[in-house]
Amino acid sequence: MTNTNITIYHNPACGTSRNTLELIRNSGVEPTIIHYLETPPSRETLESLIQAMGMPVRDLLRKNVPPYEVLGLAEERFSDEELVDAMLSHPLLINRPIVVTPLGTKLCRPSEVVLDILASPQQGAFTKEDGERVVDVKGHRIK
Repeated sequence: MTNTNITIYHNPACGTSRNTLELIRNSGVEPTIIHYLETPPSRETLESLIQAMGMPVRDLLRKNVPPYEVLGLAEERFSDEELVDAMLSHPLLINRPIVVTPLGTKLCRPSEVVLDILASPQQGAFTKEDGERVVDVKGHRIK
């Protein structure tokens, strides 16, 4: 495997995150893996990731986790800065996986979104943990 300047903000307990990591590895690359629940990004890094993805801050929030309900984050009254504060205080609120490559930064949900920002082609077939085939034996994306 080649080490490159690809980084994944990863949660190994998440199937989508695991599938995304394996798709990166299927391109012959070993990314830098940041277990963001254990090593949360700084404010500057998180804001930079959000800007690079070109998405509203609210779109990066995980809604199906306890801090979302407890903090009342569904309410529209929170500023972007307050939402970032919440994600920094409760990293579980950060949706994942986020992948950074020279071709772009994306929230890879579903996991095959990562294929849009990988420079190296897939080196073989890939099937997601749920059995969905994503890449054929020739390394081509299955639509």
